[in-house]
Amino acid sequence: MESAIEITDLKKHYRSGIRGLRIAAVDGISFNVNKGEILGLLGSNGAGKSTTIKILIGLLKQSAGDVKIFGQTPNREIRAKIGYLPESPYFYKFLTGFELVNYYAKLCGMTSKDARIATEKALEIVGLSDAANRRIGLYSKGMTQRAGLAQAIVHNPQLLILDEPASGLDPIGAEDLSQIILRLRDEGKTILLSSHLMSEVEKLCDRIVVISKGKVAAIGQTSELLTLKDEYNISLKTSDNNIPNKIADFATSVGANDVSVEYGKITLEEYFRNPAIEESHDSSEVLTIFSKNEKEVVKFDYILLN
Repeated sequence: MESAIEITDLKKHYRSGIRGLRIAAVDGISFNVNKGEILGLLGSNGAGKSTTIKILIGLLKQSAGDVKIFGQTPNREIRAKIGYLPESPYFYKFLTGFELVNYYAKLCGMTSKDARIATEKALEIVGLSDAANRRIGLYSKGMTQRAGLAQAIVHNPQLLILDEPASGLDPIGAEDLSQIILRLRDEGKTILLSSHLMSEVEKLCDRIVVISKGKVAAIGQTSELLTLKDEYNISLKTSDNNIPNKIADFATSVGANDVSVEYGKITLEEYFRNPAIEESHDSSEVLTIFSKNEKEVVKFDYILLN
């Protein structure tokens, strides 16, 4: 399979302290990102994820090793094919969403007309069309992350590098952002995703690279890495509470070990999206307050609890 990113024996060393002790932030990692896939980059703080990303986008120069993007050593032309969303993007709060994304489109060399068309399309993809003329300073955390994603895709890059894209988002916001990322993958984008949210990586990524202390600790298909070869889950629906116990007894009788019976569970995200919860909110009285801020009218809805 053709690779979008090829990293071979990559190393990055820093000098620290009065003695100039050499510290290895990245110590000989090698992996590739296939075209059209989402690859998850996992690791604890200080593992080397951010250093690797900064080398890819040209903010740092490696001490040793080789990096190729679309088969070439990264240069200005190659990096024009990359869209980047940093972990904690900071945008000028006085700009509107449209002005922000349009600014980045022009930085990519687009004409005013092309930048306007590309900006409108990017904002539509991330679901910010209705808030395009609202100031960034009035955006929620989730909306700011969407604006960051919009600036990363406005120039229609072939490769997206996303560093903690769901950082600080609520479950609904994180799920919505996940759906946008999957749609971008389905459109043919290659995505390198760095995240601390295991559920996000498990849901989105085709393959995973785990980095520990500057080295690759594990790499493989997500499903393969998470599969327990000697453990099975059996799912069934029944109103008879005796049936699961009978199945467990049978499994034990034929030699299975550590057999247990538990009630089925949904994820917290599924619970959060439960219509019953939404209805309980809808049945509450809602007080709407309008506040004037910098010549803009901002609407706040407060749920009045009984």
